Order: sequence, then C-alpha cells, then structure tokens
Amino acid sequence: MRDKIALTRRGLVAVALAGSATAVLPEPAAPEPAPGPLTAPAEEGPFYLDLDLDLDLQRADIAEGLAGVPLDIVFAVQDETGAPLPGARIDVWHCDAQGRYSGFPGQGEDGRLDLSGKTFLRGSQIAGADGRARFSSVYPGWYPGRTTHIHFKIIDGGTARLTSQIFLPDALSEFLYANLGDYARGRLRDTLNSTDGIALAAGETTRGELREAAGRYVVFLRARIDRKTVRAVPPPPFLQPRGDRFAGPPPGGFPPGGPPRRPALEGAERLRGLLPKA
Repeated sequence: MRDKIALTRRGLVAVALAGSATAVLPEPAAPEPAPGPLTAPAEEGPFYLDLDLDLDLQRADIAEGLAGVPLDIVFAVQDETGAPLPGARIDVWHCDAQGRYSGFPGQGEDGRLDLSGKTFLRGSQIAGADGRARFSSVYPGWYPGRTTHIHFKIIDGGTARLTSQIFLPDALSEFLYANLGDYARGRLRDTLNSTDGIALAAGETTRGELREAAGRYVVFLRARIDRKTVRAVPPPPFLQPRGDRFAGPPPGGFPPGGPPRRPALEGAERLRGLLPKA
C-alpha cells in the first residue's frame, strides 16, 4: 500500500489541493516578526491519556507501522510575544485511518472494539530551542459527528496552557477517503469543517498549513500561547456508547439549523477518478 501511495502522491497532492481552499505552503523558517493571535482552544475530547510518566511514548514516530498516508505534524510553539517557547511539552493524539483511538474501549463502527493498552498515534515531545517539534504519523480518518482533526495539548512548566485541535482541508480528506483503500468505509462521513461545531468555534488559528514533502504530507501549526493564562474549554459530557458510536449529538453539538445534510464539496467531487495510475 505504501508503495502505491509513494508512486501516486505527487499527482494526488497536486490534484487534490487544486480543489481545496488551503494553499500548499512551505514550512515557515522563523517566527512571525510581530505577535499574531493566540491559538484558539478546542475540546480535549474523551480519548486523552496523560503521557507525562510514560517514557516509551516520548517519541517523534507515533505511527507504529499503521496503514495510511504518511503525515508529519510540525508545531512551532510561541509565547504571547511571538518568541519561541523552548522546553514546552507537546502531547499529540488522533484516530487511525478507520476512526479508532488507541488506549480505550468502545472503538470501531459498532463500538465493540477494545483498544485498551494500545498506544498507536499518541506521543509526546519537548519543543527544541526554536520552539519546534515534529511528529511522524499517518493522515487521520474520521468517525461520526466529527470532521478530520488532530488533538494536541501544550504543557508549560507543568501547566497545560492550551488544549486544542488541528483541522485539515476538507477537499484533500474527501479525496483520500474516496480513493485509498486504507480509508474505505461503508458510508460517507457526515461532518465537514463547515459543519463541525468544534471546528467552527475554534476558527482559523487551528487550521493546519499543508504542504507536500518527499513521500508524505506535512501539516504545520504555529501554536501561540499566553504563559499567564490557561486556554481551555470544558470537557464534553460523557456520552454513552451505542451501535452508532455515541448516543446524543456529536461532540460540540450540531451547528445552527440541526444535523448537517452534507453540503456538496464540488472541488473534491471533481477529483474522484483522477488519481494517477501506479
């Protein structure tokens, strides 16, 4: 599978991003000269594990050999003045290509898969002198009620200063889910960036900048925190598992107007069938 991805990636990213509002950008080489907005918080969600005492999970490679499109996640952590924040701890966690989280029961389409004790797609790193950290992972899948996202937490001096999520471009997500077998599901995903209450509330500061690298994608996020405050949102109430994953509305609630009707992604729809042949 990875051989096929490597053969088709350049054509895939060039075509997929043509239908996305997210530009292909180089990874910024230095902090912005002037302070920008603080990064918005977003819900921690029910699947966080504190990795502080787990030395095995203080790592850069969190993929553990899982199937999926290779993705590097790059953070540049800054303080409220725009200066790099070396020594900050960054925790990252997200679902696999089929929407499942490690470390918890109740996973899978029917909620019956117990992944307690598993550690895939979780890791922690300490930001370097330039405030940066890079994780090697795979492009996340989706699960009902949520758009494609990556969770992260930034801990400074023992205090969690920011808990938030990175959101990825819908057109690329749609293209990968429709064309690559690792992401194949029995139904279409029901929530996009434009209909996810958590993504809408978090706004532009949580949208990852995507670019192509050799044999993988790279998503970059400039995470700017205020060292004098804690930017967090209340954790969601516990949701009882059921056959359709969770009882009740999706985390963050539906946007105004009720459940989404899956608005057409014309750019992504035009991409179907255009994946270059290996």
